Amino acid sequence: MQIDLLDTFLDLAETRSFHRTAERLRITQSTVSARVTALEQAVGSRLFDRSRAGTDLTPEGKRFEPHARALRHEWNEARRRIQIPQGASQLMRLGIQNDLAAVYLGDWVARFRVAMPETAFYIEPDYSNQMCADLLTGILDFAVMFSPKPHPDLHFESVGDVIYRMVSTDTPRLAEVRPERFVFAHFSPAFEEMHRQMTPDLAASAVSVGQSGSVVSLLMAMGGSGYVLEKTAEELVAGGRFMMVADAPELRQPVFAAIHIRHRTLALHRKLTQLVSRHFAG
Repeated sequence: MQIDLLDTFLDLAETRSFHRTAERLRITQSTVSARVTALEQAVGSRLFDRSRAGTDLTPEGKRFEPHARALRHEWNEARRRIQIPQGASQLMRLGIQNDLAAVYLGDWVARFRVAMPETAFYIEPDYSNQMCADLLTGILDFAVMFSPKPHPDLHFESVGDVIYRMVSTDTPRLAEVRPERFVFAHFSPAFEEMHRQMTPDLAASAVSVGQSGSVVSLLMAMGGSGYVLEKTAEELVAGGRFMMVADAPELRQPVFAAIHIRHRTLALHRKLTQLVSRHFAG
């Protein structure tokens, strides 16, 4: 069976739209239809009901879906297992939230290498939604992220949180921070909501970005105020140009380790979770 048939089936099961699946997979709607037909012929059952109201899984399609996910996962697992770098006994593909990778990646990987010297690591900084998708498809083995996307095949574990502090080139007082000179941060949906609730007067900012590094870049170029990771804030203040807005509230972003449910009890994945948790525990 061709793996693209499973990919198309699973995407269509999620979107319930031939048009949307074609866009997401960058193929034509006729190709989507042909793949679904080929898969239905291969399994001997109709998997989707198509009508003007939309596309829905048949009872057979609903029963087939978890098996399709398992088949796709095993396929990706098999491909990875034969691509281990020379000299390593195993390969771990890690996803790390962009903000965390920019500041903590070096320390974390150094710890990983000491604890697991025979393991090779492929590391991909990314955003939470994409990492959840990559864990489901088997592209990633383990991820550290801000925003878990609940799914029956994924397991999430809280490992701590990171602190964001407000810095400014203009003032050390929150009352003097102006919205027109503020860079609003939306590092995650939960962070954005917390930001809006705790600093409502600054939500009208004309510039909003989703990375601490991008906030720094904008502030370095234009001046003004914004939230950045605490470690970054301390470095900026030490450089002399920025001030800590001491009376601005600290914003805490929870951090989660994520794995496919199949790996929940594996020693290697548990060790990675423990190493990341120790970092946040100090």
